[in-house]
Amino acid sequence: MGEAPEIQLQVPSEDEKLNEDSVEQQTNGNQSTTITQQRTYKWWLLMTIYTFFLLSGQSVATLLGRLYYDKGGNSKWLATIVQVVGFPILIPLYYLPSYKSSHTSNITTNPPSLLVHSGMYFGLGLLLAAGCLLYSVGLLYLPVSTYSLICASQLAFNALFSFFFNSQKFTPFIINSLVLLTISSTLLVFQNDSSGSTPVPRAKYVIGFVCTVAASAGYGLMLSLTQLCFQKILKKQTFRAVLDMIIYQSSAATLMISVGLFASGEWKSLGEEMEGFKLGKSAYVNVLVWIAVGWQVFSIGAVGLIFEASSLFSNVISTLGLPIVPVFAMVFFHDPMTGVKVISMLLAIWGFVSYVYQHYLDDRNSDTGKL
Repeated sequence: MGEAPEIQLQVPSEDEKLNEDSVEQQTNGNQSTTITQQRTYKWWLLMTIYTFFLLSGQSVATLLGRLYYDKGGNSKWLATIVQVVGFPILIPLYYLPSYKSSHTSNITTNPPSLLVHSGMYFGLGLLLAAGCLLYSVGLLYLPVSTYSLICASQLAFNALFSFFFNSQKFTPFIINSLVLLTISSTLLVFQNDSSGSTPVPRAKYVIGFVCTVAASAGYGLMLSLTQLCFQKILKKQTFRAVLDMIIYQSSAATLMISVGLFASGEWKSLGEEMEGFKLGKSAYVNVLVWIAVGWQVFSIGAVGLIFEASSLFSNVISTLGLPIVPVFAMVFFHDPMTGVKVISMLLAIWGFVSYVYQHYLDDRNSDTGKL
């Protein structure tokens, strides 16, 4: 009989096992890196789109708001309500497939009661309504360039309130940003742009300054409280939750402002105001409509940045738009670009860069800690 074939078993050595494991890990690492890069590109694309919406909506709405006053509009309550009444155009966002799926996967086990929800939206809506009214008074009495630069102080207020409500840490760069933005806004109280498109008495200029600063403080407080509500009450930060917050909050604010509009009696003179609008009736309606649309485009950008990053980052990007409005105001409304305004703008930009650099350091330290 022939000999049976000899079967040889090859047992891999330890070195071979290590080599195979390293190759597998390298392959998985390359795949993970590719996926991460794809997500990074998508994230930056979304951030770019949201930033464009925020800056364009904010700039257009602010300039049209000044145009409304310059061409014969005089209703503070009407100028206030158009800032929030356009929220229904956000409702279709509920039906985007990606956000519907994210909602179903982020359902909380013990949702807050209806009473808690109602109180939260009512309180934030009241704060929003008050802030919009103060902004309208400020825009009525101030040149649009001065108004825009003072609004930069909302970043400082946001950081201050975040220290108390959201455990925001004060670093040297944050403190530097707060000081610069405070000085930037304070400088503007020492001038009166009587040579602008709508000259105003000194007393009304001061009223406009105080109202704009108060509105900026209220906006900073509202952002911090909104973040607190997500952390302590809603306990989730999906896009749908943020969309709920914007729409319900705007609904409450619209109801309150409507009461003010009718209680003040300004609604009686709206027909006469439209007749006397210098650009005509159709232009009157178009200006108001596009103000409302502009603020909702701004809201989409702000909501998107909150969803993708944070409320603080959204406010930082909003502050980035401060050089845009004064430049366009100088072109379209002939607002003078005085030396004080230039210094104020440079200080505000310096404060903004200081704030952004601190976020860059935080992100870099966070990425280093994950390695």
